[in-house]
Amino acid sequence: MDLSVLGTPLRPPTRIHGGFANRVYRLDTDEGSYAVKELNLTNRRWRYRAEDVFRFERAAFAAGIPMPEPIAVDPRTLVHRWVDGERVPEEPVAPAYAFEVGEILARLHALAIAWDPEPADEPTPRDWPALAARATATSRPWAGELAARVEVFQTIADFVDGCVRPGPVVLTHSDVQPWNLLARDGRPVLLDWELSGLLDLSGELGSTALGLAKGPGFDDVRPTVFRAVLDGYVAGGGRLPPSGPSWFAYVIAGWLGHTRTNVLRCLTGVEAITGPELALSDEIARAGICGLPELFSRRRDLEALLP
Repeated sequence: MDLSVLGTPLRPPTRIHGGFANRVYRLDTDEGSYAVKELNLTNRRWRYRAEDVFRFERAAFAAGIPMPEPIAVDPRTLVHRWVDGERVPEEPVAPAYAFEVGEILARLHALAIAWDPEPADEPTPRDWPALAARATATSRPWAGELAARVEVFQTIADFVDGCVRPGPVVLTHSDVQPWNLLARDGRPVLLDWELSGLLDLSGELGSTALGLAKGPGFDDVRPTVFRAVLDGYVAGGGRLPPSGPSWFAYVIAGWLGHTRTNVLRCLTGVEAITGPELALSDEIARAGICGLPELFSRRRDLEALLP
């Protein structure tokens, strides 16, 4: 992308470290400050529809959804106007903040945006035994932990493919989590729209409410925060779908795919030129290998949070 259209740079772009999927730089010019995202197009678990997502973002921004202004896109680069705010830590948010996130989702789902259906999902990969063997052979630091949980990961894959999603399907952000949110004057700002697409509503609400109601683990899930997301959704004009396991199928499927992607990145043993650093991929892989089985084991307890 030709970034000269953004103005004359005041200094070289600054790398913003910590991204789980892409690499982000802050560019300050005489015309303003921008977030320039270098997209990781390797080992993706989905087909990235850059132009479609950008069109969706522009419509959401025009409708007043609190988010950075989308500026430009090409197949490898995404540019937004820079927004200052406080990062949201991975811990239970205030109920008022959660309520407003629910309202934002209701407004977002009400947008009438044309979107071509996605191709049918392929079966969830079940190559965990082979991945565990490769991890052992290459002495990855989490190889033993993965080998001990291979059967659990196969069971999780069965659950993901077999869980019935009741609908309705909505066009949405699909990844409303603390790491994709800022707090500006105590109110939410929604970042990182690359996963946007069609999603079963129960999966979107369950993933969002759980992400905002818990800390890094699952020992402190705040029911008041979880329900605040749903109350905000209803107050914003949304209608809740039926209760059931589908509310947590999406977050389980997403974490499963994210873990596998980072396992594959680590098995190459080579630092990629895009996406997270190899050391961060090792951290992500270990977190998924240890944390996902725990989430899966608690899914029925989590269903008690549902209306």
